Amino acid sequence: MLEVFFLGTGGIMPTRERNVPAIALRYRGGIILFDAGEGTIRQMNTAKLSPMKVDKIFITHFHGDHYLGIPALIQTMNLWDRRKPLHIYGPKYTFQFVQNLLNSGFFRPGFDIHVHELGETRLKFGDYEVWSFKVEHGIPALGYVFKEKDRRGKFLKEKLREYGLEEGPILGKLEREGKIQWNGRIIRLEDVTGPRRKGLKVVYTGDTEPCERVKLFSERADLLIHEATYLNPGDRGESYHSTVEEACDTARRAKVKLLALFHRAFRYSYEDYVKEALKICESLGVSAVVPKDFDVITFKSGTWELRNLLEERG
Repeated sequence: MLEVFFLGTGGIMPTRERNVPAIALRYRGGIILFDAGEGTIRQMNTAKLSPMKVDKIFITHFHGDHYLGIPALIQTMNLWDRRKPLHIYGPKYTFQFVQNLLNSGFFRPGFDIHVHELGETRLKFGDYEVWSFKVEHGIPALGYVFKEKDRRGKFLKEKLREYGLEEGPILGKLEREGKIQWNGRIIRLEDVTGPRRKGLKVVYTGDTEPCERVKLFSERADLLIHEATYLNPGDRGESYHSTVEEACDTARRAKVKLLALFHRAFRYSYEDYVKEALKICESLGVSAVVPKDFDVITFKSGTWELRNLLEERG
């Protein structure tokens, strides 16, 4: 199961109604952060997500609304006596900017912090990978793909019976080794399992104007979190941001299953934005949601569900 927590959904500056960007992916007991704007630690506390579970932080770019929550996160981890290392990833200049944060004030963390500067890179982490790709924002900036590894198909009971196999150590051996000799026959894993199951794919653009690399890396994603700061091009001016229509067009061409519109400008109320945005997406045939702070998208058994943590608590 994969859970995507929207801790901050707005862009540029926090308001009373929404915080600046931070997305937490909870997967197999760990938490990966994508961006950590001002106030992320408070948002995590409200969502009941422990910063001690965070092993990796991926920063899309170094505009303040995407990274100024890092110092508070690190100091909280330090106060809670963290010992395991923290890895921070980002585009060119990440090492310099993180060092500036760590050298600010009378404070040094008591645990190791490893900083990684990325170009277009494919990082492997056991059951999943993270791919970084360049976007267009006027400064060094990256988008990220979380890609769960494909899994074997389910064991087929009728095939197990046909080969005289039973559940237990022999199936574990077959899964580890890919084939076994049994009752004088060579049995391969694919002989007794169904079609391979595709791993989940989640894409986060960070801030970007429309670019083909987003479409390329988002092909057939289960979830594309695309910045859609503005409702129309006239509001964008000269900034390197996308409109709702541009985000929807990318999702349509990439055949994305679900689009989450993100980084709403503070000039729009949620009600006005969601009404207009979903109308645009519907006209383009795109399945879309407009997350609020503390919304969670859960992927389980081939389906997704959207809920809000605060509404659940009443």
